[in-house]
Amino acid sequence: MSESKNTQAPLQGSQTDGSAAGGWPALSAVNKHLLHQHVLIKGNRTLLSMNKPGGFDCPSCSWPDPKKPHTFEYCENGAKALAWESTKKRVTPEFFARHTVSELATWSDHDLEAEGRISEPMRYDAASDKYLPVTWDQAFAEIGEELRNLSDPWKLELYTSGRTSNEAAFLYQLFGRLYGMANFPDCSNMCHETTSVALPESIGVGKGTTTLEDFENADAIFIIGQNPGTNSPRMMSELHAAARRGASIISFNPLREKALVRFAAPQDPRDMLSRGGVEISSQYHQVRIGGDMIALQGVCKAVIEADDTAQREGLPRVLDVPFIEEHTHGFEHYADYCRQLPWETIERHSGLTRQAMEEVAAVYKRSEGVICCWGMGVTQHMRGGDAMQQIINLLLLRGNIGKLGAGACPVRGHSNVQGDRTMGIYEKAGEPFLASMSKVFGFEASRKKGHAVAETCEALLRGEVEALISMGGNFFRAIPDTDVICPTVSRLRMTVLVNTKLNRSATVHGQKAFLLPCVARSELDMQNGVAQTITVEDSMSMVHGSTGMLEPASKHLISEVAIIAGIAKATLEPNPKVDWDSYVNNYALIRDKIEEVLPEQFHNFNQRIREPGGFHLPNEARERKWNTESGKANFLFPEGIYDEDDTPPGAEHLQLMTIRSHDQFNTTVYSNDDRYRDIYGDRMVVMLNPLDIERLGLKAGDYIEFQTALDPIMPRRAPGFKVIPYDVPQGCCAAYYPETNGLVPLANRDKRSNTPASKSIPVNLVRMSSEGVQVALERRGLIAAAS
Repeated sequence: MSESKNTQAPLQGSQTDGSAAGGWPALSAVNKHLLHQHVLIKGNRTLLSMNKPGGFDCPSCSWPDPKKPHTFEYCENGAKALAWESTKKRVTPEFFARHTVSELATWSDHDLEAEGRISEPMRYDAASDKYLPVTWDQAFAEIGEELRNLSDPWKLELYTSGRTSNEAAFLYQLFGRLYGMANFPDCSNMCHETTSVALPESIGVGKGTTTLEDFENADAIFIIGQNPGTNSPRMMSELHAAARRGASIISFNPLREKALVRFAAPQDPRDMLSRGGVEISSQYHQVRIGGDMIALQGVCKAVIEADDTAQREGLPRVLDVPFIEEHTHGFEHYADYCRQLPWETIERHSGLTRQAMEEVAAVYKRSEGVICCWGMGVTQHMRGGDAMQQIINLLLLRGNIGKLGAGACPVRGHSNVQGDRTMGIYEKAGEPFLASMSKVFGFEASRKKGHAVAETCEALLRGEVEALISMGGNFFRAIPDTDVICPTVSRLRMTVLVNTKLNRSATVHGQKAFLLPCVARSELDMQNGVAQTITVEDSMSMVHGSTGMLEPASKHLISEVAIIAGIAKATLEPNPKVDWDSYVNNYALIRDKIEEVLPEQFHNFNQRIREPGGFHLPNEARERKWNTESGKANFLFPEGIYDEDDTPPGAEHLQLMTIRSHDQFNTTVYSNDDRYRDIYGDRMVVMLNPLDIERLGLKAGDYIEFQTALDPIMPRRAPGFKVIPYDVPQGCCAAYYPETNGLVPLANRDKRSNTPASKSIPVNLVRMSSEGVQVALERRGLIAAAS
C-alpha cells in the first residue's frame, strides 16, 4: 500500500497490526447487541428479512440493495439499529413517574435511549416536571388548538429526520404548506446539504450519478472524507469485491480508518477462514483537515500537466478531449488555474507531498472508469461546496460521468434522507413542484422561502419560533451551538417529538411538550387489517418498498402517517381534495397523490414498487444531459483563498474534526466503545498527534478543555476530554460528535448551503486543574455549559 503519513512511530490508529475490520468480531458484536436488548433469537431471525424484497429496509444508512441480495444482506451497524429498535425494554408511564425531566437532562445520550421504546403518548406537566400519559385524541386536540392559535404560521418549524418514509414525508410537507408556511428544517441540512447545493452548479442535479453496477465495473474508486466501515458498512461489500478483482482504491482521510485499510467480509467464507481479509486501499493519504480541496487540485494539476506533456511530445492525449469539448464549460480557465498553482502551496495546505499526489494522478490517468465517493469529511467545512466541486472537476477531466464504471457518489447517511427531499421536504422547493402541489390539492402553496436548520436556529435565537414539531431524530442534540441555542427552547409555546425512543430532545422542551411514539421501520403497520408498505429512496436514487414484520412494541403505538394526519385534522380546515383518513387507511392512496404531483419520476408508482429492488429515478447527468445555466457540466473553483484558512499550517491553535464512533449512528450511541479505533469505555477523548501533545506541554491521559478560537466575544468551551496520542496529522485533532457540538458556532458553516462546519473547528486546548477534572468527570457525557 502506498501512503502519505504525518507520523513516524507506530501509534494508536496507525492500523499497522495487520488485523481486519469486519470478520468474526463483527459477528460477535451483532450477537452481543441483540443479546443485550434481549432479542437474540428474534433479532437474528428478523435480520434475514432486512434489505430484501418483501422485507423491511434497514433504518440505518442509505446504501442501496443489490438486485440479488445475499442471504445475510445486513451489516454490523444495521444489526445494532435493529436490536436498538426491537428491544424488549420499555419506557412506560411508570418510568416517567419515577424521573423528572430535570433529572433525565443529566443522563448521557446512551443511557436515555438504552431505556427502551416509549410505550404510549406523553404530555409534559410543568407542576411536577414530569411527562404524564395522554390519549392520542387529547394530544391531537391540544396540539391542533395550539397551532391554530400561533401568532403567525411562519412561527412553526417542522423538522424531519432521514428515517421518515416517503409517504410520511409527503404528507408532512403537505400539512405544512396547507398550514401556510414552508419551514422544513431537515437532517440533511447538517450533513449533505453541501452536496445538494453545490452539485447542481456543476452537473445540474443534486444527487449522485452511480449505481451498484458501476462499482462492479470501476477501475478505480476514490474515497474522500468518508469512513464507510462505520457509517455505511454495506458499502464495504462493494469495496471488498473491487479490491479483490484488482481495482485501485485510493483513500483521502485525516485518520487511518480500519475498514479502509483491511476488511474481512463476514459473508465471505474465505475471509472468515483466513481471518486476514482483503487489503482495501492501494493508496491511503492522510490529508490535513480541510486539505482535500487543494489536494484534489494537486491531482488535477498533475493530470493536466501530463496532458500538456503528451501534446508536446505527440503522444496520445491524457484528457478526454471530445467529452470536454462537447459536454463541459470552463475547462481552459480551470486548467490555467491549476497550472499556475505552486506545488509548495499545494503541499503546505494539503499536508501531502507532490509525489503522493502524482501517484494518485498516475492511477487516475490509467483508469478507464473512476468513481469518486465522498462523505461529511468533505461537506462539513466552510468551503465544503468548493471542495466537492473539485471532485467533479477531477471526474470531468476524463469523462468519468455518464459511462459505465464511473461517476459521482455522495454517500448519504440516513436511510431515506434523499427521499425526503424528493418528497418536498425543502424550504425552497421549485416552482414546478409547488405549482403541481397547488393544483392537485386545491390550494395556493406559498412561494416564500422557508427555514432550513441554520435559519431555524437563528429564528430561535431571535425569539421568532413559537412551536417546533420533530418528525423523528434528535434535533436539539444534533444542531451546532447547542449550549447557546437550547436554552431558548423553553420560551416556545410548544414542542412535539415524534420518536420511538427517549433522547436528549425530550429534555429540551417548550412550555407545552408532547412525546408521540410511533411504529418502527421493522414493525407491522396494520391499517384495517392490512399490512402497509412504505417506500424509501436510497443513496443511488433507487426507490423500493419496505414492509415491517415484528409486532409493535406497544398496543398504543400508531404510525408516522397516522400521527401527521391526526395533527393535520385537528389543525386545518377541511379540504375536499385532502382525505387524511383515507391516506391513513391505505398508503397506496398517498403514493397515488405522489404520482399526481411528480408524474415523470413516479409514474405507475404502486406497480413499480412491487418489482424486486424497486425502480431507479431519472438522473439527467447520468445521461450526459446537463441542467445548468451553461447547458454543460461546469468546471468550478475558488481562486486565491488558501491563505485565509481558519487554521493555516503552523498555527498555534488546532483544527478539530468531529467524528462518530463505531458503536454510534448519528446521535444514537449504542455503547461507549469504538472498536475500530481501539478506544473502549470512554467517549470523552481527544485524539492528538504526539508532536502536538509535546508542543502543548501535555501528556497522554491529561484532561483538557476545548476552547474555540473563532469568537472572542462568546468563546465556546467543552471540558473533560482525555488526551490520547493518535495517528492524526500534526495541527489536527479529533473528538466525538455530539459531545463537541457546543463548540461549533452557528456562523461557522458553508456559505452557500449553511451546512455546519463540524469537521473544521479552530480550537485551543487548555490543560485542566485537578478540581476542574473532578467536576468534568461528574458531568461525563453531557455538553459543557457555554461561558
